[in-house]
Amino acid sequence: MRRVSAGGAATRVHEAGPADDRQAVVFVHGIPGSADDWVDLVAAVGATGRRAVALDLPDFGDTLAPAGFDHAPETYATWLGAAIAALGIDDVHLVLHDFAGPIGLLWVAADPDVLASIVLVDTGLLPGYHRWHGLARIWRTPVLGELFQATASERWMRLSLRRTEPRPLPGAFVDAMARHYDARTKRAILRLFRATENPAELSSRVTALLAPRDVPALVVWGAHDAYLPAAYARHQRAAFPSAEIHVLADSGHWPFADAPAEVRRLLLDFLRTSAESDPTAA
Repeated sequence: MRRVSAGGAATRVHEAGPADDRQAVVFVHGIPGSADDWVDLVAAVGATGRRAVALDLPDFGDTLAPAGFDHAPETYATWLGAAIAALGIDDVHLVLHDFAGPIGLLWVAADPDVLASIVLVDTGLLPGYHRWHGLARIWRTPVLGELFQATASERWMRLSLRRTEPRPLPGAFVDAMARHYDARTKRAILRLFRATENPAELSSRVTALLAPRDVPALVVWGAHDAYLPAAYARHQRAAFPSAEIHVLADSGHWPFADAPAEVRRLLLDFLRTSAESDPTAA
């Protein structure tokens, strides 16, 4: 783990593999979450000889946002591009989960040539998505969202995860999520959700831009996701026509946590296949 300065923030980065490789697998966490979400997968990718990095988004994990940061998806996307550049990476295999989906796709839409492949974990294109899930509706509502966040305790988080997830998440994973769910992160979540208007519009824009490129893609979705229905998994082929899609029958919103061996296998197989089919690969 180290710190990297980018866009006014000293972000915390977990990394493995050759530190000077300009091609890397870049993991971006969802909400709530942090770079810690990806530690095991970063290590697994690094063990294959590839560079892998996972970073905190500003005001998540142990990373403070710079003064004036407005917590809009577009701002996070710009920041993500700056962080990737600061890490010396110009050929990206992007791994996204949850709200990292719109953030990462906005960045890709601005600079599609750097995208070597993409892995979408319970996130991605959301055509026709006009009704937010229940928790998001609370966060997007002024006053109600603030009251909710003020009373959302570690105990609430643990009870909520037991209620919404089809099988228990690892204790260390939940502990890290609860530890980072502090007042700063709670405020960032409210601002981010309120600054996000129309996921369906972004889906249309990304589809038009990326479909002709047919970027290699892996889609992994938990069949019991309580926030983003697994029916969206198949919609990812609109922008990524050759996408490999796996809906995990016993998983929820965090399949990399509740089915780690299966997700690790899918990811490593996908990265190996993508490298073998890339005529520019060394």
